[in-house]
This record gives sequence, C-alpha cells and structure tokens, in this order.
Amino acid sequence: MIIDITEIQDIHFFFRFESFKEVYRILWVFAPIFILVLGITISVLAIVWLEREISAGIQQRIGPEYTGPFGVLQALADGIKLLFKENLIPSRGDIRLFSIGPSISVISIIISYSVIPFGYNFVLSDLSIGVFLWIAISSIAPIGLLMSGYGSNNKYSFLGGLRAAAQSISYEIPLTLCVLSISLLSNSLSTVDIVDAQSKYGFWGWNLWRQPMGFVVFLISSLAECERLPFDLPEAEEELVAGYQTEYSGIKFGLFYVASYLNLLISSLFVTVLYLGGSNISIPYIFVSEFFEINKTYGVFVTIIGIFITLAKTYLLLFVSITTRWTLPRLRIDQLLNLGWKFLLPISLGNLLLTTSFQLFSL
Repeated sequence: MIIDITEIQDIHFFFRFESFKEVYRILWVFAPIFILVLGITISVLAIVWLEREISAGIQQRIGPEYTGPFGVLQALADGIKLLFKENLIPSRGDIRLFSIGPSISVISIIISYSVIPFGYNFVLSDLSIGVFLWIAISSIAPIGLLMSGYGSNNKYSFLGGLRAAAQSISYEIPLTLCVLSISLLSNSLSTVDIVDAQSKYGFWGWNLWRQPMGFVVFLISSLAECERLPFDLPEAEEELVAGYQTEYSGIKFGLFYVASYLNLLISSLFVTVLYLGGSNISIPYIFVSEFFEINKTYGVFVTIIGIFITLAKTYLLLFVSITTRWTLPRLRIDQLLNLGWKFLLPISLGNLLLTTSFQLFSL
C-alpha cells in the first residue's frame, strides 16, 4: 500500500485551517464586547473629568489641571489609587453579601449597553424587547445596593439600601409607562426600530415633540434611578454618613463610583434613543443611511457619523444632569416619594392613555 505524502499534508492543512477558523470565530464573538467595554470605560473617565470641570465653573473655582493636560488623567489617577488602597471588611458583617453587592450593581448596568444602537448598524444585540431588557436589568442594581447595606452591619448603610430600593420602585413605574408610550408610537420594543421610526423628518420626527410630557417624566425618573442630586437620598452625607457606601473602601468603593457614572451614561443614552432620534442626522428629510446609499463603501463613514451624533446628544444631556446636581438642593425622603407616586405616576399613566387613544383613532 502506497501512502501519498501530499494527501497527508493536505489533511493537516485542512485541520489547521478549520482550527484557525474556530479561533477566529471565538475572537470575533469577544471583539465587539471588548470594544464596547473599552468605549464605556473611556466615556466614564471623560464624564468624571467633565463633572469636575463643570462643577468648578459653577462654583467659580479651579478644577483639576495638573494630572495630565487640562487634568484629563485625574479620574484615571483616582482609579489607580482606589485599586491599591486597603480593602476593609466589617468584622461582624456578612462577607458574601458585602463582597457581591458592588459587582451586581456594575454588571447589571453594563449588560444594558448591549441594546444601545450607537450608530447605523452598530449595536451589540438588536433584541425585539430591547427597552424592556434595560428596565428589567436596571431593576437588579438596587438589589445589589440593598445587599451591600445589609451586609455592612451598619444602621446607616442598611437605611441607605432601603432608601435605594424604595426610590427605585417609586420611579421605575413612571419610567416603564413612558417607555410603553414610545413603544406604542413606534410599534416595537426594539431600540433599533424606535430610532428608525424617528428618522423620516429629521429633528421634527423626534418623539420629543409627540411626547413632551413623557420626555419630562422620563428625564426626572432617570435622574432618580441614577440617584443623582436632587435625588441622592440613599447616600445623603448629612443624614446617613454615606449610606450603603459607608463601610466600603478600596476597589469595592471604586465599583460603586463607576456604577453611578455608568448608570448616568446609560440613562442619557436611552433618552437620546427614545426621544431625540438616536443616531439619525437632525437635518429634515435626510436619513444618514439613505444619504450615503449611492456608494456602499461609505458604510464605516456612516457608522462613525452616527456614533458622533449619538454621543453629541448624550453629552448634552449629561451636561444638563451635571448642572442640575450642582444647582438644586436635595429633597426630603417624603418629598421624593410623593413626587414619584402622587405626581409622576398619574402624569405618565395619563400620557399612556392619551397615546393609546390617539393610536386607536388613527387606525
């Protein structure tokens, strides 16, 4: 029996090629996730720097200026400092709950970024229930705060966790009702479909003009969900020392710090997607994908334009949120709950009923 050496070499080359394709597929699965996490990290560093600069301008003082050019590396320096700080654990606390709480808060928020359409055909996962996935996932974060407060074995921390849970429940319902109104107008729960439904008439097609009450309620509710001033009752320094963060130090405290800015960024992105047209260009009767439809080679260029438009709208909302934090005073806990249950909930419910009525009459 004669064995052809060339056939053996062909077989080895085939198996090598197949194994290379499998490695390439695995890398291709993780590459978008890595790019998304890297982009989110850079955005958080930029938001921290912007907040310090804007707050310094509002208070007429000098912001960070020595760490890097214009102080842009100050947030990175703070993160490195927290990474190497001693990680203290309460001697009588629940170590498992104390350690898991910050991770739950961060991971639940990061997952929500997977349904955000940053640009034309630039979304990690186009789910048919994208906006409801965000609402469901974001409701897990207060559970992590409650676990952290309980596991700290500190009355101030536990009260902060209870306030976080109560605040989240109070403002999730108006938030969900506003999302339902947008879904009725777009006939879809997909974030990509909601953006496409606002693309026909430029900025005149934004849901902002069709849902002005919903926009205001959603903006207020999203600020409350982010626990930003004037809604930072769970970590009020004057009342609860630092709330659920009282016993935390080192990298665990850093996770809470990152989670607050991640939550602020994802809320601003959803306001952009739901009410401000997302990645669509704001010039009436011009849609980015149709404007460059003549030549398909401009696909990357169209995506970059869409990302730029989305981030421009998002950072404008972030500027409003940061200015609000350094302008308005903190509410009392009874005022916060009354605003959610007695004011925002009836308005959002009435807005949903009006939207449903107009949709039925238009059929």
